[in-house]
Amino acid sequence: MSKYLDLFFFGIVFFFATTSSNVAYSWDKSPIALQNYPYLFLLTQKSENTTFLLEQGKLRFANGQFLEAANLWQKASIAFEHQGDKLNQAWSLSYLSLAYQHLGEWQKAQTTINHSLKLLQHSHTTINYAILAVALNTQGKLNLSTGKAELALKSWQEAERAYIATGDKLGEIGSKINQAQALQAMGLYRRAKNVLIDINQQLQQQQDSPLKLKALRSLGVTLQVVGDFNQSEAALAESLKISNKLNLREESSEILMSLGNTQRSVQNIPTALNYYQQAVANTINLQVKVEALLNQLSLYIEISQNDYAKSLISSIETQLTSLPPSRNSIYASINFAKSISELAEKEKDNLGKHQKYQKAENILEKARNQAEELGDLRAKAYVLNELSKLYSLSQKYHLALELSQQSLKVAQEINAADIFYQAAWQIGRISNHLGDKNTAYSAYKSSVETLKSLRSDLVAINSDVQFSFQKSVEPVYREYVSLLLEESNPGEEKLQEARKVIEALQLAELDNFFREVCIDTKPENIDKIDQTAAVIYPIILPDRLEVILSVPGKASLSKYRIALPEAEIGKTIGLMRQSLNPVFSSQVRSQVSQQLYNWLIRPAEVELSRRNIETLVFVLDGSLRNLPMSGLHDGKQYLIEKYNIALSPGLQLMRSQPNQGKHLKVIAAGLSEARQDFKPLPGVELEIAEITANLSTKTLLNQDFTNSKIRSEIKSTPFTVLHLATHGQFSSQSEETFIVTWDGKIKVKQLDELLAARTENESSPIELIVLSACQTAKGDNRAILGLAGMAVRSGARSTLGTLWAVQDESTAKFMSEFYKQLRQPGISKAEALRNTQISFLKNTNQDFQHPFYWAGFVLIGNWL
Repeated sequence: MSKYLDLFFFGIVFFFATTSSNVAYSWDKSPIALQNYPYLFLLTQKSENTTFLLEQGKLRFANGQFLEAANLWQKASIAFEHQGDKLNQAWSLSYLSLAYQHLGEWQKAQTTINHSLKLLQHSHTTINYAILAVALNTQGKLNLSTGKAELALKSWQEAERAYIATGDKLGEIGSKINQAQALQAMGLYRRAKNVLIDINQQLQQQQDSPLKLKALRSLGVTLQVVGDFNQSEAALAESLKISNKLNLREESSEILMSLGNTQRSVQNIPTALNYYQQAVANTINLQVKVEALLNQLSLYIEISQNDYAKSLISSIETQLTSLPPSRNSIYASINFAKSISELAEKEKDNLGKHQKYQKAENILEKARNQAEELGDLRAKAYVLNELSKLYSLSQKYHLALELSQQSLKVAQEINAADIFYQAAWQIGRISNHLGDKNTAYSAYKSSVETLKSLRSDLVAINSDVQFSFQKSVEPVYREYVSLLLEESNPGEEKLQEARKVIEALQLAELDNFFREVCIDTKPENIDKIDQTAAVIYPIILPDRLEVILSVPGKASLSKYRIALPEAEIGKTIGLMRQSLNPVFSSQVRSQVSQQLYNWLIRPAEVELSRRNIETLVFVLDGSLRNLPMSGLHDGKQYLIEKYNIALSPGLQLMRSQPNQGKHLKVIAAGLSEARQDFKPLPGVELEIAEITANLSTKTLLNQDFTNSKIRSEIKSTPFTVLHLATHGQFSSQSEETFIVTWDGKIKVKQLDELLAARTENESSPIELIVLSACQTAKGDNRAILGLAGMAVRSGARSTLGTLWAVQDESTAKFMSEFYKQLRQPGISKAEALRNTQISFLKNTNQDFQHPFYWAGFVLIGNWL
């Protein structure tokens, strides 16, 4: 990720946020400026030659001549010291520390800024506070560059107080933007986002300025990281507009790279590459150029454009070598080594593979030396673990294990949980490979427990280094489960642990979907929820499908295994999904649905019968989530004919009130007319009319179903059921999960906000949300996360949705029957759904007997 808050200095960047009348920053000698700081005017009159040194240093710094700037500022500080001028000496030292930072002279930078702050500590004049603020900003920049984000935050908080003492409002805002950067480096992205939103609101009415540009860009980057991609693009585009207007070329290059990152996040590959290429072409900043090239490299590898990727290696290597040592350069080296390692894995020629591994190893060894020279323990821990991964690929397992153990130790010392989990994971992998099962169990357990503690900031794990949830988090859980269930009879303790890990993975996926913790959970026992329900946990592993069964009244869990490669399991699941299309072969559908029944249900049939189970609750994994369990067939009948069926992310459920039958109160909103390029749904009018005729209902149809009206009704109308009969989409990205209203769209996070006040009112809880015309996004294998996410995040006890777009007329009839069933006192939601599905299946009207019309309706959450 680009270092979007790099320092450009006077009047440009907010580390030294200025106004035209602030002498403390600009050395403006105009009468207006001097009336603020008359003492400083007296000093400059006495010391014209020394002042000239400062000004020349600024010019050299602005031109990237950091060594020349350092020499000039060093002379200035010595001259001011001889004159007994402590304030200007402190100021010169602050500048000098900044130059040393850009030269990679970290110890000199630290010594110099410490001296500057010591000179300022006993004076409390207004001018002293102004210079103190500048020095504290320099100290914060140094702390962040050397991996001390917490100290950087503290420095910038002190700088904010110093600016407040001088009445410098823009300086105060600038320090808050700096604080947001420190919060991001600490992984606290939501806090950073809130700070930046507040800042941008303050700057909204002000004229375009470098400070406004920086605030917008920082907000855009933060929004990208937390998954608000549309808002991210808008903020970045606005900052680019300001940058171009002010002719700030370097700023424009960094913004272009940030725009590329946002486009990459939404898989708009050509646009992302174009932004990266523009960033390279427009910048003279070597760090920005290297990072933009690295982003191109990793993206080419991601889309298997290996020849284009290889063409960039030589250029990146040359320019990376020219960067001064810093955390930025270390992270860039890690990214480079990881990309080269990925290219090595694709090499068919062993010699070519070996050469690339050796190149990656050399890059990481140099990065390790830089981290040790800087004393940057975080960077060192990351490099050590990346080296361990590389040595593992080269089958140097004992050396790899030693490096990860070193990484783990450093991470533990500095309380870096995000590094600790990765090092523990690597130790678990290597130990398992070496046959040391006990160490592997312990390491994986530590890694998973650490990931749980990181829930609130999982999205922010080392955003400066390539990170993907599916590559860097999800496998930890799966590999641990695979290890726990390796034996045919692993024992109760391991089965219980495996179940906990499966549920933790489900929640981690939802957290990643929302880019924040989606719900606070409390583990529940199935016996406490429903004495007649069993929970089935299938989990797809590379070499097999494992299924854990939990039934009430039984002290221990049980499990069974289907020993098939993941690819074959996935092929069968995909075929089952296709076969649910009415035009598909009924014979194939019958065969594949029986195959899945044999995998998931057949081994448990005896136990389910013996325990008098009435409801099956599935905690589904991976692509299994795209399948309706009701459509499984045992050769004689569908699963729905034997059991009530519900889905859940686990037993972390909100308590449900008993079904209130005829006393259900409904808000029913829908669109029957075409809106926003979505086709009309004429059956919606019938659907809502049927609900209104039989239940206490507040209706919002077509032009009455606006964002503001639904918000108002949810806030003011007592209800237990929210029925939304409209187009909508469930996606693996929260930004693309929405429902359509007359005048716009309501995204899943907005729905959460709409319902927040209602869920706090436990006297009238939301029992059920019905999404009758929404569907999973086409071509998105993880789209069901959107439905699960909406179900969990809404605060409702249960959610009824559809896995695909069901025919309009049949949906209206289905919903009419469902509410007819639900009105019966004492019936559970799962039972009402089952009865409705069976009524379609057994209806003499052949039009709707096919599972396409009834199997796609799924109940998520509490089934009672």
